[in-house]
Amino acid sequence: MTDQLPQQRSAGEFPPLQGMQLALLTIAVALATFMEVLDITIVNVSIPAIAGSLGVSPAEGTWAVSSYSLAAAIMQPLTGWIGRRFGEVRTFVTSMVLFVVFSALCGLATSMPMLVTARLIQGLVSGPMVAIAQALLLRNYPPQKRGMAMGIWAMVVIVAPICGPILGGWITDNLSWPWLFYINVPIGLLGALVTWSLLKDRESQTMVVPIDVVGLLLLVVGVGCLQYMLDNGNDMDWFESPRIITTGLVSIIALIYLVIWELTDKHPVLDLHLFKERNFLVGTVAISLGYFAFFGLNVVFPIWLQTVLGYTASDAGLAMAPIGVFAIVVAPFVGKNIHRLNLRLMASVAFVIFGLCSFWGAGLNEQATFGQLSSPRLWQGIGMPMFFLPLNAILLSHISPNELAAASGLSNFMRTLAGSMSTALSIFLWNHRTDVHHAVLSEHVQNNSAGWHHYQGVLSSGGLTDQQVLGATNFIVNQQASTLAANDLYWLFAVIFISLIPLIWLAKPPFLNRGAMGGH
Repeated sequence: MTDQLPQQRSAGEFPPLQGMQLALLTIAVALATFMEVLDITIVNVSIPAIAGSLGVSPAEGTWAVSSYSLAAAIMQPLTGWIGRRFGEVRTFVTSMVLFVVFSALCGLATSMPMLVTARLIQGLVSGPMVAIAQALLLRNYPPQKRGMAMGIWAMVVIVAPICGPILGGWITDNLSWPWLFYINVPIGLLGALVTWSLLKDRESQTMVVPIDVVGLLLLVVGVGCLQYMLDNGNDMDWFESPRIITTGLVSIIALIYLVIWELTDKHPVLDLHLFKERNFLVGTVAISLGYFAFFGLNVVFPIWLQTVLGYTASDAGLAMAPIGVFAIVVAPFVGKNIHRLNLRLMASVAFVIFGLCSFWGAGLNEQATFGQLSSPRLWQGIGMPMFFLPLNAILLSHISPNELAAASGLSNFMRTLAGSMSTALSIFLWNHRTDVHHAVLSEHVQNNSAGWHHYQGVLSSGGLTDQQVLGATNFIVNQQASTLAANDLYWLFAVIFISLIPLIWLAKPPFLNRGAMGGH
């Protein structure tokens, strides 16, 4: 009788799944993770189309990205509390079902406020999905195979952002942008059905734990005001606007009080005490800042391709796609051998690769061919598994099993918040640097400039009127300014990647001897 499944070992623990059951669970959890991560990037290449359809600017169209990331970030710290209160299986399945519902509502939106609202709620309900997906895999895999489980999970996290631009571009060009969200419906329902059928009798232990209402309110106000300031600062002339000043001050005050409150509350919504664990602190900071730079590249690149180079959404997605070629090959090897590899060295190599590819991209311009534009992304794919897998293993290495969901939720919160902030800051910096370069380049368009006289003569000899010459010149100046601004951002992101290398070496071995990978 002791060999029958499910046979509870102790409160909330069951023997690992085996065979087909384990394979089906892996597929179901992978589908849910894929769906949630996909929705972060699938909209990126479609921002110009969505903005045009709903009558707003491309900069305002990025709200569809940042609103989702912001809401998901706010909910992720609650993962531990929700999982303990309602059970990880119920939370995971409910999250998937609600995600499907609000995905459908996103597709039905007829205005930008409607879409942003639906995306906000979609992000809220999706918040616990990825962290609990990770916890469910670790709980139900045999200890000796948990490294492989993390490899599978990481590969899905890697592949989803790659598929996002490709699927987003194809859907936008061949169907319509609402189908970016409708495709979640069958995927989510299938994942929820399979997960519930396998794990409904293997629920984690539940307990009634008070929710930190004050901390939650401070978190929502602080992060929400910060994101509003970042999203709208450029349009409102930043601190010339009383509204931006007000939201900035409210954000600062709320976040300061949040830290103070969370350090003293018995049941904090953000368990900041986890940062006392050195590896968790180092790993979370490294993965968050690395994701900030990585996500910024993924936001600026496709918009630049479409607004400056005239690429279609499909072509922009294909230009981003090569990053998956090497990533898919390397990820299983890293996952299978993660216990044998030097994790700090691997993460360092990943940041070197990211940094060099960013420097490479900074040297390209609007004359670059498709192959030249996509080549840096091809080689960047080698670093992706060496970025996600080792850093996740490092930050969870000294976390006890009963804190896995809370630690994973907090680290995912920091990472997702970094991605959300990256969207807003990258667009702001790109616009700001474009204005700066436009002003510098325009200084050469004056009557006492020999170069301008020559260029004006060439255009006039082609039959253009003076007005048409000025229009064509302004187009070229805008194009050059946007390209130079994008290159400035690539340099910035490259510096961030390289500067994170010394931080990684502050982590303290061993990295695979406790709860995250199956040891105790």
